[in-house]
Amino acid sequence: MALHAQETPVQGGTLVYLEQQAHTNLYPPAGGFYPNSGILNQITDKLTWQNPETLKNEPWLAESWEINADATEYTFKLRPGVTFSDGTPLDAAAVAKNFDTFGLGNKELGYPVSEVITNYDHSEVIDPLMVKFVFKAPAPGFLQGTSVIGSGLVSPATLDLPFNELGDATKIVGSGAFVVESETLGQSLNLKAREDYAWAPKSFEHQGRAYLDAIQYIITPEDSVRIGALLAGQADFIRQIQAYDEPQVEAQGYVIHSAPTRGVNNNAVFRPDNPLVADIRVRQALTAATNTDEIVSTLFSSHYPKATSVIASTALGYVDLAAKLAYDPEKAKALLDEAGWVVGADGIREKDGVKLELSVYESLPQPQNRATFQLVSQQWAQVGVKLNVLAGDAGSATTDQLDPLKTPLRSAMVGRADPDVIKSNFYPTNRDALLQKGGLNPNAQFVDEDLNKLLLAIASEPDNAKRLELAGEAQTYLLDQAYVIPFFEEPQVFAGAPYVHGISFDAVARPSFYNTWLAPR
Repeated sequence: MALHAQETPVQGGTLVYLEQQAHTNLYPPAGGFYPNSGILNQITDKLTWQNPETLKNEPWLAESWEINADATEYTFKLRPGVTFSDGTPLDAAAVAKNFDTFGLGNKELGYPVSEVITNYDHSEVIDPLMVKFVFKAPAPGFLQGTSVIGSGLVSPATLDLPFNELGDATKIVGSGAFVVESETLGQSLNLKAREDYAWAPKSFEHQGRAYLDAIQYIITPEDSVRIGALLAGQADFIRQIQAYDEPQVEAQGYVIHSAPTRGVNNNAVFRPDNPLVADIRVRQALTAATNTDEIVSTLFSSHYPKATSVIASTALGYVDLAAKLAYDPEKAKALLDEAGWVVGADGIREKDGVKLELSVYESLPQPQNRATFQLVSQQWAQVGVKLNVLAGDAGSATTDQLDPLKTPLRSAMVGRADPDVIKSNFYPTNRDALLQKGGLNPNAQFVDEDLNKLLLAIASEPDNAKRLELAGEAQTYLLDQAYVIPFFEEPQVFAGAPYVHGISFDAVARPSFYNTWLAPR
């Protein structure tokens, strides 16, 4: 967070920020989608701030907190004088309403439960500046959960609106350093600095109002258009730089900002409900047939480390499991032979008259996802498996991805600097990457009770050392069952003009423009 020592920040100016995709719903727990978080991080604050260097939680809107021995009660003392931009106080009652909504949802208004809050029971307002949260079982990840984008605090009036109205940014009232001024839905968004902002994390050198006067977001889907605008001086900061464009940007003196997401790696997840991949030997074969070294060296840059486990090497609880992910096409062929899949005249394996032909939809938010799966398709073809890569914007994509019979695998990743991230990605009532029974697909038959017990244990173990041990067990189990093929540790890669200073990122690569300032050009 330190500023450039020899340079004094300049007050004023508008940061023109080009975003690849339009935001969707801005209910804070929907902030996992990066276009959403790029807005929410400017207009909302959190109870705590997770230092991206130490990953420790530091005071922000909460001055202090106490946690009982089994992590079932958390009591926060709030900073006095904080208000939402509509003038209402950010007091214990407002914080309680936020977390009651995040932790329990609101069926009447359509609010889902936050994926970062587990075992939530209720809140208690002790006094105007003190609030207690009570959990039905240990919730060791909750303190870190108060620092994430999904726990940005909004005014009680915002949470009185139906969930489906929160795609309109002008309806989101937070306490952040910026406020929403205007929006052209799906095209652009204008934020302005909040003049009376006075509650940045106390460890920040900069306090008070943001340096910038305003931020203008413009939705610009084409990579070449975003880069062209940046290099031509029409934009100041852009998100989603493809690896092959990095040299062009850096050659002209512009700055690449690569921030780690510290969570579940960019990966392919199998759906064991699909009969083609129900046999663990097939999944093991496809893991062995995947050459991640080739993927990273061919398609990406040094900002994309090869995955060596389910979660990133920078993540809490990471265990190096590279040996389980070794590229071994001969092993892949042997496993497929053993499973009864015989190479046909066209080079594609078949069994009982059925070809071993799989389909996957590209994931539009993930960098070079289509190219990644096309390369995987070439690799799998060498062992007799056909992989069709389908367009992510196809009309049937959303429904087909909930049908394991149509899409036996899909792309997944999630950023969060806490071991609970593993549960977030794989547990049925969270992101449900495996499409288990009781999750997103009402017709699912597959369930792995051993995995689910492990995921719940991670989210409920108050002893930190044991919790990290459980996180290691979960990573090992997911790879031993060959449910997941991790590709690379996914960063968020941005580019900025050389006159843009003070760009910072939270612990999972969400940009913050509070400390940002523009030097004279």
